Amino acid sequence: MNQRSKDLLRIRPEIKATKIVDGISTNELFQNKTIRPILKLQNDLLLLVFKNYIKKHKNKFYTLVLDKRLEYIDNAVQKDIKFRNALKGIIIGQFTVEEYQIYIQNSSALNKRMMSMAVTRLKDQLQFFEESTLV
Repeated sequence: MNQRSKDLLRIRPEIKATKIVDGISTNELFQNKTIRPILKLQNDLLLLVFKNYIKKHKNKFYTLVLDKRLEYIDNAVQKDIKFRNALKGIIIGQFTVEEYQIYIQNSSALNKRMMSMAVTRLKDQLQFFEESTLV
């Protein structure tokens, strides 16, 4: 393991609630050991990136009711390929070389997990995007 990998692993938050049990799938193991800590580490950046996305799209998000805001987040991540790729880059850029080698073996399924978790994270912190927090 090279120094970059050691440094990346050192700065990741530990998620105590995550359980690793026998028989867990490789993808679920990767999700719990790699993706969850990275999403937690990158949370502030993910929030700011989405806030910028809202701004670039003329603040339409702020005219929507709650249900439509949640749908807007889904659509932004699922249908806007450039935005989706930016989110993937924010996450994949934090992989160690070893993790990346695991990732490329099943990137399609892991991408679905990453994006689903990113959407959930954005939705769970919807209050961050209230207009009063705009500066």
